Amino acid sequence: MKLSQLLSQCEYTVLQGNIDIDIADVIYDSRKVTPGCAFVCLKGFNVDGHKYIPDALEKGATALVVEDEFTAPAGVSVIKVDNTRIALAKMSVEYFSHPADELTTIAITGTKGKTTTVAMIRSVLENAGIKTATIGTLGIVIGNQIYKTNNTTPESYEIQQAMRKMVNEGCKAMVIEASSLGLKWHRTHGITFDYGIFTNFSNDHIGKAEHADIDEYLECKSLLFKQCKLGLINRDDEKWQDVIKDHTCEIETYGFDKEADIVAHSDSLIARPGYIGVHFETTGAKELSVDVAIPGRFSVYNALAAISVCRHFDLSDKNILDGLNEVKVKGRVEAVPVVGDYTILIDYAHNALSMENILSTLREYKPNRLITMFGAGGDRPKDRRYEMGEVSGRLSTLSVITEDNSRFEDVMDIIEDIKVGINKTDGEYVVIPNRIDAIRYCIENAQSGDIIVLAGKGHEDYQEIRGVKYHMDEREIIAEIFDSIN
Repeated sequence: MKLSQLLSQCEYTVLQGNIDIDIADVIYDSRKVTPGCAFVCLKGFNVDGHKYIPDALEKGATALVVEDEFTAPAGVSVIKVDNTRIALAKMSVEYFSHPADELTTIAITGTKGKTTTVAMIRSVLENAGIKTATIGTLGIVIGNQIYKTNNTTPESYEIQQAMRKMVNEGCKAMVIEASSLGLKWHRTHGITFDYGIFTNFSNDHIGKAEHADIDEYLECKSLLFKQCKLGLINRDDEKWQDVIKDHTCEIETYGFDKEADIVAHSDSLIARPGYIGVHFETTGAKELSVDVAIPGRFSVYNALAAISVCRHFDLSDKNILDGLNEVKVKGRVEAVPVVGDYTILIDYAHNALSMENILSTLREYKPNRLITMFGAGGDRPKDRRYEMGEVSGRLSTLSVITEDNSRFEDVMDIIEDIKVGINKTDGEYVVIPNRIDAIRYCIENAQSGDIIVLAGKGHEDYQEIRGVKYHMDEREIIAEIFDSIN
């Protein structure tokens, strides 16, 4: 593709060379530079791509896209733009020939609930025969293939590349988690989404490498509603009006609020062997009686978001109901098969807020005992460990303290920090440093009616120790334990 075509949607200045040259690829990581490519110099919090221009030139880059002035050797075109991240997004759209135009696109933003809502929408659409791919915390999911990504919302090039692959493999719809950082760093730039969804807002992701303050965090969430056609908003969230301030899209709302376009009511808990979830009714733009196979009132909100968008597709009420009743989200209060009349859930809860949410929710189901197995990540703030210990001690019948991704710390040091928090409560606990042994302990000591939560790993299938990621999938471990018992 000609460099001129790649730049057709950009505003730029040619500092050197010309734009009537062929470009083999668009690259932003100097380690992946190939001969004849355009190297786009991204500026991030920790890394400035301009520093790697010599490496890119040595590997054969024939064009540079920069924000800073730069003089390159003869034969290299140098293009200056105001924002290389926006340029990368627009160039990627051109390079992959506008794949979003061939898909119905749905983006979800919010502090919590994005991954679950993505799964619910996909479950409903695929129940209706609409092949749907997703991008988010679990990676890029196309059919049965999962491609790992470094970020919840990957760089714009990866998004456009993935969407082209989706189209080539027959997908008709795409659902993406639009994280606040993804929006801040223009990773979704160049896409006008058919639907944008806001789940909720709470204090998170504040720090030097993320957002300067809560106001910036909220502002980044709101960006989605300036790049979609229809915004679907949780009206019960106290920040909903701030999120849609200055929006350019049409707006519909959902929630328990009777002013919402889709109103939920009569919610109740469902618990039976092998199934833990919620029931609710809806009125307004869609009247349904819904069962969702994921526990907690927050599941009602996620399901409402899914209903709000899926009702705009050509599908039946039965498709919606069956999709929600059958949905499973890997690592999000995920029930796994067991031998016995108790429940084991795998969940990604790895901080105090997420643990508080899941354990408070599960207590509402009045289990015989609520047992929480968890550890804490190494090379992370110690406060997180104290807080997790305190939350589990306060809300669990029994805490089983074990390892997580210890990274470069000693597991026992991390456990001692967790104990500082748990000892502020009257909660009972046992320490079993090896995670596999801890899972076995939970299974061998399970009682009728117990709910056991394996917290922290969720969808992860590895354990990181001393810089090495070892394979560890808790589903496989549970199955192997039952095989050894039987």
